[in-house]
Amino acid sequence: MTAGDDDEVAVSYKVLAHGTPIQTADGVEIGTVREVLENDREHIFDGIVIDTPGGRRFVDAPEVARITERRVILAIDEAAARELPERDRAGGPTFRADTRAGRVQRFFGGGWRRGR
Repeated sequence: MTAGDDDEVAVSYKVLAHGTPIQTADGVEIGTVREVLENDREHIFDGIVIDTPGGRRFVDAPEVARITERRVILAIDEAAARELPERDRAGGPTFRADTRAGRVQRFFGGGWRRGR
């Protein structure tokens, strides 16, 4: 993490915007947020599907160290990130950012719509 990381406010995965940069623990930007996955039954964060130059990859929730408005910081380094698996289509439901949601609605987790 860089010196400015402490200034970034952590946010819920429910307000994580499509296109947010994904950064490894050693500071390398590897892609952007494509989809956020949630375990519907248990109401917990399941992971993130990311767009990378090598295709779409799945980042499991324990591999996500921090989510802020400006970026997602992973708990793994660049070498481990290169080994991320492709997205498993049998995973949980997907969500897309609701760009019409206001700031208050996003604060309370209403900034996402269920995807297909």
